[in-house]
Amino acid sequence: MTNSNPSPETLLDRQCEQRSEPGYLETVLESGTRRVVIFHRGKALMNGSSLGYFAPATLPSEPPAGTTYVYLAKALAGHGLPVGTDLVLQVLPYDAGDLTWVPAGTEFAGYRDVASALTAGDVEVFVEAQAVANWHATHTHCPRCGTLTESLSSGWMRRCGQDGSEHFPRTDPAVIVAIVGPDDRILLANNFAWAENKYSTVAGFVEAGESSEQAAVREIAEEVGVVLDSLSYVGSQAWPFPRSLMLGFMGYTNSSVSTPDNVEVRATRWFSREELQAEVLSGSAGIPGRLSIARELVERWYGGRITEPGDVVEPAELVAPGAAV
Repeated sequence: MTNSNPSPETLLDRQCEQRSEPGYLETVLESGTRRVVIFHRGKALMNGSSLGYFAPATLPSEPPAGTTYVYLAKALAGHGLPVGTDLVLQVLPYDAGDLTWVPAGTEFAGYRDVASALTAGDVEVFVEAQAVANWHATHTHCPRCGTLTESLSSGWMRRCGQDGSEHFPRTDPAVIVAIVGPDDRILLANNFAWAENKYSTVAGFVEAGESSEQAAVREIAEEVGVVLDSLSYVGSQAWPFPRSLMLGFMGYTNSSVSTPDNVEVRATRWFSREELQAEVLSGSAGIPGRLSIARELVERWYGGRITEPGDVVEPAELVAPGAAV
């Protein structure tokens, strides 16, 4: 199977150098051609099934007090906008009050609720916007002295007015591993936070002083009691919960025994390709959605697309295609 890394080719020009110039964001905010992405309490304002890109004229001239603005990027393609359109994130305060001003036909929704219907362009903007919105919401005060910080560099830096320290959005590396046993079955885990029939790959954060490979081996041993004999890096995906960079691996083990930790992992199961496809189709087992790197890892092992209920397929597609190449 060809590696179809779920992180798409960039459809945005983030203007990383230009946005730090004094007055850059203010100039963009004066432009009537900009488009605004709105977040409130970790959810984006959707326009039907698409991420909303709102013209300034459709929004109140005076936003709620405490609103934060962040320059996101210039749109390149995939957003239904002219190439070069400036995208600005408007993060409403938690206690924004009456939101009846939002345009008709719109509603706030979380990423997991709408991801399957989003275009690649919408996904890239949504993930960037949610990650930086989460950061602003949790870094309002200086970690050194506790003084309120101010947003600068077009929303990509916060500075303490007391000690002058500068703070930037953080990205937390995490590993995610599809475990393949000696008989070529895949080991999937069920987390206590999920329904009992949902299974996925195993993931965890990289700790200070660890390489991603060391973290992968440690997390697999801790959560499912499996010793990995080798690893193969597949690719990465930005994941906005809360601001992670998922580093995907295929992990191989000579063991066919697993032991859930009963802290995070409720149960584990080894699946053959035929078993997994049959249980997904019957609804007795659920797997990650197609926009996640977890699904990419599972389908890389499977050797093709796993069919779900409701998919329109040819009978030949129901036959497990065999190991990935």
